[in-house]
Amino acid sequence: MLTSTALVLLMTPGLALFYGGQAHSKSVLNMMMMVFSTFATVGVLWVIVGYSLAFGDNAVGGWFGNPAQYFMLSSLLSESVQTDGLPDIAFVAFQAMFAILTVGLIAGAVANRMKFNSWMVFSLLWALIVYFPIAHWVFDLDAGWIANGIGAVDFAGGTAVHINAGMAALVLALILGKRKGWPNDSARPHNLTMVMLGAGLLWFGWFGFNAGSAAVANFAASYAFLNTVVATCTAICGWLIIEQIRDGKPTSLGAASGIVAGLVAITPACAAVTPLGAMAIGFIAGLACAFGVGLKYRFGFDDAFDVVGVHLVGGLVGTLLIGFFAWDGSPAGAGGVFYGGGWGQLGVQAVAALAVIVYSGVLTAVIALIVKVTMGLRIEEEAETVGIDEAEHAESGYDYSGMASGRVGAAAGNGATAGVL
Repeated sequence: MLTSTALVLLMTPGLALFYGGQAHSKSVLNMMMMVFSTFATVGVLWVIVGYSLAFGDNAVGGWFGNPAQYFMLSSLLSESVQTDGLPDIAFVAFQAMFAILTVGLIAGAVANRMKFNSWMVFSLLWALIVYFPIAHWVFDLDAGWIANGIGAVDFAGGTAVHINAGMAALVLALILGKRKGWPNDSARPHNLTMVMLGAGLLWFGWFGFNAGSAAVANFAASYAFLNTVVATCTAICGWLIIEQIRDGKPTSLGAASGIVAGLVAITPACAAVTPLGAMAIGFIAGLACAFGVGLKYRFGFDDAFDVVGVHLVGGLVGTLLIGFFAWDGSPAGAGGVFYGGGWGQLGVQAVAALAVIVYSGVLTAVIALIVKVTMGLRIEEEAETVGIDEAEHAESGYDYSGMASGRVGAAAGNGATAGVL
């Protein structure tokens, strides 16, 4: 579990690289800072009250856990506090990584234009009001109404993490507004090598995310691990096929995005479907998300790095397809339409997805509007033109002045040599 925790922690730096490479060169540091900042905000909040809200006994009709039950984790700081031989504090650390990553996912939708201080406040409020309660619904197997009440299958967070973050990204992007010049003058990725490295680190860390959700090194963990491999492989195929047909060429950005799309879609289903089902879900997700990233142009919302197209669409694909591909011989034990289970599981999956969409969408809008009225959300237009790195952090990702002076010096040296000769 500690190894899985470290793997999931690595996903946040991986995400920073994945998003940072897609940003403009004058915005890369801000983008990476937005992702890394969730360690500072959500990580601290998780210890104080987050774990209680997510895994405490039901409070207020089961909407969230008792905030006082594990306040500051004081009641868990004993070697004797274990569940099935696993120290509870290890599970606390594992789930902390989920909370940190989920908030970081949202940042990709609002790149290049959101005030950093406003983002910090938004991330604190969003984790407290949106993520922690939804995590209680989905991850608390004893008290959560989605996991325990209606019996929805979500092994590692398709609803709580991906649909949740994707819906929040859509709402925040709408309230924040479009980047200057978008879509006609939107910046292309400045470093695709960084993007692919980030995608690789995400895939590596995702084994902790999915297999680690079994909470023990057993058959279910192995099952989830294998399905995570094969679904991601077929998702890459699906995305690249769409690019080849639509654009005439497969791209490295498409391959990296296909990796993430497959990982997102298999997350809820990794312990519920056969490897063949996992391959089908991955391939469908690759196709659906490749189409989904185009929704922002059709409907006019500026989702900078396709959080909606990949995480909301991919999360929905994986969550709903459980209703078709779930096999009752899997560790999850649910049966879908294709395995004689009827339509009931599909209905349950749809209820879970819809509940997260509505709750996340409404509360994200409330939080974003409060921050907008009190602090302002968006940087000044001039700062956006100059670059958000300089405006918000007084730094730049690349030392262009040094490069320029080096070129001038080299040119002067060449001229002097030519004069002597």
